Amino acid sequence: MSSHIVGYPRMGPKRELKFALESFWDKKSSAEDLQKVAADLRASIWKQMFDAGIKYIPSNTFSYYDQVLDATAMLGAVPPRYGWNGGEIGFDVYFSMARGNASVPAMEMTKWFDTNYHFIVPELGPDVKFSYASHKAVTEYKEAKALGVDTIPVLIGPVSYLLLSKPAKGVEKTFSLLSLLDKILPVYKEVISELKAAGASWIQFDEPTAVLDLDSHKLQAFTAAYSELESTLSGLNVLIETYFADIPAEAYKTLTSLKGVTAYGFDLVRGSKTLDLIKADFPKDKYLFAGVVDGRNIWANDLAASLNTLQAIESVVGKDKLVVSTSCSLLHTAVDLVNETKLDKEIKSWLAFAAQKVVEVNALAKALGGQKDEAFFSANAAAQASRKSSPRVTNEAVQKAAAALKGSDHRRATDVSARLDAQQKKLNLPILPTTTIGSFPQTLELRRVRREYKANKISEDDYVKAIKEEISKVVKLQEELDIDVLVHGEPERNDMVEYFGEQLSGFVFTVNGWVQSYGSRCVKPPIIYGDVSRPKPMTVFWSSAAQSMTARPMKGMLTGPVTILNWSFVRNDQPRFETCYQIALAIKDEVEDLEKAGINVIQIDEAALREGLPLRKSEQAFYLEWAVHSFRITNCGVQDATQIHTHMCYSNFNDIIHSIIDMDADVITIENSRSDEKLLSVFREGVKYGAGIGPGVYDIHSPRIPSVEEIADRINKMLAVLEKNILWVNPDCGLKTRKYGEVKPALQNMVAAAKLLRTQLASAK
Repeated sequence: MSSHIVGYPRMGPKRELKFALESFWDKKSSAEDLQKVAADLRASIWKQMFDAGIKYIPSNTFSYYDQVLDATAMLGAVPPRYGWNGGEIGFDVYFSMARGNASVPAMEMTKWFDTNYHFIVPELGPDVKFSYASHKAVTEYKEAKALGVDTIPVLIGPVSYLLLSKPAKGVEKTFSLLSLLDKILPVYKEVISELKAAGASWIQFDEPTAVLDLDSHKLQAFTAAYSELESTLSGLNVLIETYFADIPAEAYKTLTSLKGVTAYGFDLVRGSKTLDLIKADFPKDKYLFAGVVDGRNIWANDLAASLNTLQAIESVVGKDKLVVSTSCSLLHTAVDLVNETKLDKEIKSWLAFAAQKVVEVNALAKALGGQKDEAFFSANAAAQASRKSSPRVTNEAVQKAAAALKGSDHRRATDVSARLDAQQKKLNLPILPTTTIGSFPQTLELRRVRREYKANKISEDDYVKAIKEEISKVVKLQEELDIDVLVHGEPERNDMVEYFGEQLSGFVFTVNGWVQSYGSRCVKPPIIYGDVSRPKPMTVFWSSAAQSMTARPMKGMLTGPVTILNWSFVRNDQPRFETCYQIALAIKDEVEDLEKAGINVIQIDEAALREGLPLRKSEQAFYLEWAVHSFRITNCGVQDATQIHTHMCYSNFNDIIHSIIDMDADVITIENSRSDEKLLSVFREGVKYGAGIGPGVYDIHSPRIPSVEEIADRINKMLAVLEKNILWVNPDCGLKTRKYGEVKPALQNMVAAAKLLRTQLASAK
């Protein structure tokens, strides 16, 4: 019986690629140094899977930034502003597209389906000249083969590539991206031909858009694409891989009717209804790559249950045509549990990271083939039983409090316009008030202080003194810049979710459980294993200290319940909304304590609200109902004069704008500049927004410093569709990943632009 892995984490068990990338970007190491680190990581990944007994091992899932950007490079679809003149695309052009450079901005970045991974959105139009400009897929296949590992090269499928793209600037928004199919397929043919010549016997096309609600025209594109590729693919085994949700019946019918396709991969963890489609009608003589091991969470697989599922499928598909696989790429989980030497022993027995999931896949394949490892299955069953019966999982008081939430929608007593009047009387802010989103640059010295405090190398007094000094610097800088509503810079936090999870019950943390978010940015999601509560205040001390340093309003900074949920590895033994309500009650306690401490502006970030939106429209209303309700629970008890902010970033918010309004926040700051200000189109189309709103005026994920004129132009575009008395001026997101040499001039220009517009607005009266 065979086994397969859809994809594997790239960063390395100790984030080796992250550090190599940042060293290269900072010009501290060469391209050759970066390539050496990458080659060593690839070799270790392939060897690990090979040694574990995996038959179908992927290649070309490694990326220096993002796999969709890799496809853009392969197709030579470089926007003209990057000055590429043909030939093989090198690091300069590649990283300029990803990060921008001193003269041009980066391409748009958005969430990869409903995950916390981000991809670089291709910019396409009728005039794009596609050409084979990156041979990465073939090079990496040959690299693995030279190491004695025959892999399945993985490509983003042509239909999904186009459906994940957007019309380039200046191209009509109604432009049909699928009309470019005939132009990109010749490049795909070249790649396929080279892979065949190099000795590949299988090829994997990732077509995740097949799980979306696609109309017949879009479904027809799959038929057209693979019919056109059929003769080139002749002699290869072709796997079409889908993931992240149930595949709709029409899409299932379309895919399983494709010519020249040998195998289909389906997510049977998040796509449990797909099982019914398989059992009812699976094409004869085709392979099924059954995704029964969860690629998006860290819980050990229930091997007995998965084996039962596989045995039921086997009777339909046939023993020799069934391949055990992961539900999706393991990119979305942590790398290796072996590195977690400090994790509680009982909880550790409940977990499986990417390396352990590889072993699970192979164990299931062997068991299906009659070679069941009884000891391995027995240990797994014991761990499953331990988790179900452990008293540390359940807190009756928390469950009772969450159950009592039903029957109320938890809205504030007064409408937003009356609240804004009360807040203005207290805060006395100018028109176009300026603020930032929360974090300031995390210097090496700051990271050292936190690291040494955690390792008990410095005392608590020394730690508090160092953090207060950092807060004081950030406060003084903002006052010098003349920013209106200040933040304390979050020097005590490594990560916005990790910080809160460490102080909430029901959470546990890893040392090396890093997961890639984008580029070199890694996050370490907390693990929610049990019922959630707040034992004591979490931020009041630092926010109060910061407010005591200035007469200007100081924002209390919290992460909202939906974002904590969506950016954690969440328990899978109860519905997600129940866990979210528990977190909301904990954050509500914190909000009310901040208000009592004299904090008049409190930001509750819901950066990941859109991210958790189910991919299928039929499931979206229920999610939005409980997600928005969870946010309202956090702040329903505050006074009218306390201003509640929220923040959202790097997602397409236009289709959920009414739910955002229903959150009933006083002010929302929202990413806007990197996505070509597409957010503003909602207001141009007539959506009325009466609360405060701050669409981001510059992209913080690029080192580029915007000019005063550029920012003023952005503000003017906002004023064309939004009332001046509700508009705020702020960056797209937090400043943690930037350097002070970039932050100071950018904020200086932002404040200057706001003042320029205030003067113009005053003189226009």
